[in-house]
Amino acid sequence: MSKLYRMNVLVSSDITDLLQGAKEVKEELELEINKLGLSDEIAVVETGNLGFANKGVVIYVLPDNVYYGFMTPERARIVVNEHFYKGRVVKDFVISDTLKDNNKIEYAINKTTLPKQKRVVLRGCGMLNPDDIEEYIAFDGYEALVKAITEYTPEDIIKIIKDSGLRGRGGAGFPTGMKWEFTANVKKSPKYVVCNADEGEPGTFKDRLIMEGNPHLIIEGMAIAAFAIGAEKGYVYIRGEYAQSIEKLQRAIDQAKMIGFLGNDILGKGFNFDIEIVTGAGAYVCGEETALLNSMEGKRGNPRVKPPYPNTAGFNNQPTLVNNVETLANVPWIINNGADEYRKIGTESTPGTKVFTLLGSVNNTGLIEVPMGITLKEIIEIYGGGMKKGRTFKAAQTGGTSGGIIPRALWEVPMEYDSLAKVGTALGSGALLIMDDTVEIPDMLLSMMKFFRHESCGKCTPCRVGTDVLVRLLEKVVNKEASKEDVDLLLSTSEVMNKTCLCALGQSPYIPINTSIKYFHHEFV
Repeated sequence: MSKLYRMNVLVSSDITDLLQGAKEVKEELELEINKLGLSDEIAVVETGNLGFANKGVVIYVLPDNVYYGFMTPERARIVVNEHFYKGRVVKDFVISDTLKDNNKIEYAINKTTLPKQKRVVLRGCGMLNPDDIEEYIAFDGYEALVKAITEYTPEDIIKIIKDSGLRGRGGAGFPTGMKWEFTANVKKSPKYVVCNADEGEPGTFKDRLIMEGNPHLIIEGMAIAAFAIGAEKGYVYIRGEYAQSIEKLQRAIDQAKMIGFLGNDILGKGFNFDIEIVTGAGAYVCGEETALLNSMEGKRGNPRVKPPYPNTAGFNNQPTLVNNVETLANVPWIINNGADEYRKIGTESTPGTKVFTLLGSVNNTGLIEVPMGITLKEIIEIYGGGMKKGRTFKAAQTGGTSGGIIPRALWEVPMEYDSLAKVGTALGSGALLIMDDTVEIPDMLLSMMKFFRHESCGKCTPCRVGTDVLVRLLEKVVNKEASKEDVDLLLSTSEVMNKTCLCALGQSPYIPINTSIKYFHHEFV
């Protein structure tokens, strides 16, 4: 097992951090620690993203619970000499989160003290060395898989997932247990488990950080799902740009095989399961499960007409379970703790937590995991640290580019599927774009529609033609040339697309357009 050290220094090393010099910071830390003769006492470990954005290279010092941001090799030397050697925290380098308590702003060095945080999916991210399976095992890793195979039947596992109320975290929110049951009940083999790690939604980076920070969690979730539905082969479909995620996931797969959590006759129980990584070219439409399956088969990434659904005719026309990264990452916790414990988190209709990526005009941008049902206002004021100085909240887009745009009057709406649907928006992928009073809503909408036009696969006419019509109409709005009839046509076109397009790409523009016109109508006419 891994050696115990007096102090552990975790270096955030996702792709963004590496571009900002994380490797050089890590090397300087190790060099300076070695110079001072502290290498037997202090370990420097690369880990996944620590949850901060726009804070440069971040390091986390344990057990002191101190986060240092904007790290450079020079700053690394100072931290080693002052903090590690002399025991004095370098306050000028500390990055902190703001807490709102009785209208008084307080500061906390320890990110885990933030109220309402509940780590289920991100429990090991930023804490474990993602390249070391022993650390994952020491963190209760693979206990759920062992429990599932040795104590439960496949039917038991499906019942636990159904009873937990887990809903798909990829955007649609379909009950996960039902999806598993549908696939398990198909009397046809072979069956497949596919992890959708395409993550093409603008503003969304949660899946990447889960894979980079705790890849074994995904492997364990997939293996449990495979046991439940009777599959022996799994695939992770991941966009090719996610080079570091691919590298870490492949290393984790190799380690799991070596120890015996993947392969033949797992735990001596006659259960066989293996995982292979398939890379995509980064097309947004391949986030849709049937387009993803076509891409996996070497075909053009176009969505299929449904039915049949993947549970009966998926990959290679065989029964296939497709789940998002975050969905699968919930599974080990549920198996270990039980459906009832999971239901104690979140709301009645949407139990559990949600990982949000917080972006835009707030002081603290980054990644958070909170119980379902927290309000947008709480997220902005507590985790976002409030709006940037001199700015006021105007609107937020929830769920990424395919989500709705809601005004300040609705910022106390609970962040869960049903409540958001009632006001015309969606939880989606969990991306939250916070807009201040300087933003013109039609300008934002035009940018989004250009994205949809660019990413349309062109298979169905309503999407291929409709996205171009939406862009042209919004250009008229932005240029102050639009009539009331143009605005009406903008809405009706998106509505027709919502009802007739093959997949969610063409159906989605209606949500941001409808909410924008509904809540910010004066900016269009």
